Amino acid sequence: MMTQSRAELKRRFKEEGRPMGIFAVRNLSTGKMLVGAAQNLPGALNSQRFQLRMGGHRNRALQADWNALGEDGFAFEVLDELERDAGRDAAEELAVLERMWLDRLQPWGERGYNPEPKGRTWMSLFPAM
Repeated sequence: MMTQSRAELKRRFKEEGRPMGIFAVRNLSTGKMLVGAAQNLPGALNSQRFQLRMGGHRNRALQADWNALGEDGFAFEVLDELERDAGRDAAEELAVLERMWLDRLQPWGERGYNPEPKGRTWMSLFPAM
């Protein structure tokens, strides 16, 4: 059996890729949510779930609600996906897409677990949208 090099595995991952885009962890009783972006959506959702199950999620409010409600009190959702294109770096597009979803959902304060953004938002840059 031949072992693949790290570079070969990395190349195959980039070619095959995983779905990338925007995800949410939604509290089913309050509607509050945490919105995030990931270049590997399945991996990000698994990581969020694992951190919450282990009691070590960095978002203390989300972790407290998880502890109170349990896993059945939450949904893990894909909100949007970006197509992979080997000819471009998707990090910037992913960041723009995340800002758009944050502006749309405003998941901070009573509505969510994200910190409220400081400065200009996506919608303030394009008020006619």
